[in-house]
Amino acid sequence: MKTWIELDAMKFYAHHGVFEQERQVGNHFVVSLRVCVDIARSLQTDQLGDTISYADLYTLVEEEMRQPSQLLEHVAGRIQHRLFAYSELIQSIYLRVTKLNPPFSGDVHSASIVLELDRNEGF
Repeated sequence: MKTWIELDAMKFYAHHGVFEQERQVGNHFVVSLRVCVDIARSLQTDQLGDTISYADLYTLVEEEMRQPSQLLEHVAGRIQHRLFAYSELIQSIYLRVTKLNPPFSGDVHSASIVLELDRNEGF
């Protein structure tokens, strides 16, 4: 059995970007997360200690989003490292970090970086 915990469309105002103005002014970001977690025990026990707290996952992502970076790739990499360090129960992570209205010419709603990584792959 494979099981996931998902936090979809977490919204943040953060200061990521290559340009100085992006880091000063900030922008809106959306983060979606799916972690593959063995929750088999919690299905039987009804105990938070046998799974992963959604609130903890949110807090970890929020803390990383607060730290300005030039690249979304760097933000996503930090989030994945932090989540794997948080719990051995996390087997893999799918993560999408999206910047709304990226500051370049053209009619573009958003720009995203998507990472999917198994614990045993590393990077």
